[in-house]
Amino acid sequence: MELKTNYQYTYFIHPFVIKDGKYQKYLLKMLKDKNCSLKVFQKEKDLRMYKYFLPKTRDFLFSSFSFTNTKLKKFEELPIETRSAILSKYSCNIFEYELKKDIQAKVGEKSGIFFGIQKIEIICFNTGICFLCIKTNVEDSYEFSNVLNFNYKFRDINQEMFNLENYDNIRLQNDTFSSTETLREFIKNLTGSSSEAMKLDIETERFLIYSYVCIDQEAWNSTNSFESIKHNYMKYVNILPVDNSRELEEDDISTLTKWKYAKMGITKSGIMLFSSSADMNNYTILPDEFEQQYFYTYILNLYKKIYLKKLQLDFKNINKVKQTRKKFIEFTKNLWIQEITEDEIGAMLNQKIQEVFDLERLYGEVKSSYDILYKELNIQKTVKFTIVIAIVLVASLIINILNFIELVK
Repeated sequence: MELKTNYQYTYFIHPFVIKDGKYQKYLLKMLKDKNCSLKVFQKEKDLRMYKYFLPKTRDFLFSSFSFTNTKLKKFEELPIETRSAILSKYSCNIFEYELKKDIQAKVGEKSGIFFGIQKIEIICFNTGICFLCIKTNVEDSYEFSNVLNFNYKFRDINQEMFNLENYDNIRLQNDTFSSTETLREFIKNLTGSSSEAMKLDIETERFLIYSYVCIDQEAWNSTNSFESIKHNYMKYVNILPVDNSRELEEDDISTLTKWKYAKMGITKSGIMLFSSSADMNNYTILPDEFEQQYFYTYILNLYKKIYLKKLQLDFKNINKVKQTRKKFIEFTKNLWIQEITEDEIGAMLNQKIQEVFDLERLYGEVKSSYDILYKELNIQKTVKFTIVIAIVLVASLIINILNFIELVK
């Protein structure tokens, strides 16, 4: 029986890195773009987000929560260069990119998988680490197989070798993106050169995936167990097409199962939440929670992973050692040792993402570099201090000898 969906969306996430010293210029570019607008969070409107994150993490991710209407109005009246300078001081800024009109596209002439791009966000941290997030959904179809095939195909659309004409007859049919090349140009215009990301060994041609699907309750309910559709879940989490025949084991992935009719799979390639409409919560409340607080929990950990790689690289540059030591201390104090939420599921998700990303090991490696350099600097200081003392003693001895000679005369 063909598995049917009740609700679905997928975020395709593209990390990129702004060159040191160019971040404020990038913000200026975003502010000048008429299609871009600064995303402002408000306590009343975004109450779940406000309550979910603890204050220090909330301030780190969403500084705009502190904007009053008066403050926001005054900010918007400032010259654009001044605004970019102010924003560059905040730890994180989020921009929304509004396309001229809703995008619709068709993947595969024969299969006819239509999809829409609902939202585009650019999440920028003042360390230069940024994320382009494209929210899509499969339209005019309730077949789960189309979701599998779409996720599998679209995540590689940024590859230069990817050709619409030769790859499964995939075509984007709309006024904005008439071809894959047009879409790649759009992405490159927003993200710039990939050279800085490549230095950190970040994959730039394959999107990370953050996806939600709610299947029809007929397939998974009190009488039809999850085991009968487990193979679909495994393909979904591993981002595989419907015709994949590879043997997959659930033990090979990290799974969060705090709901009766929902499972969240976490891998290095992304996070997928697979649910059933047997629970009304799975097509009313949970999709919004997954898209809001859990999404930014994922982004925050992606940021930590990339920033630790950046610190690791910077420690190898003798000219950046002192500055990098200071950055590592600030990262440890302001982000690493901080709990991000008291929400039970959120705390569990945060822990599982850290385990999948192996952040403890990565942090330990960076700390080892810090400790070694700290000891070397202390040894150098000690040697310099000893030399200075020796020079002072020798000078004192010479002065005393000269004074003694004067007295003898």
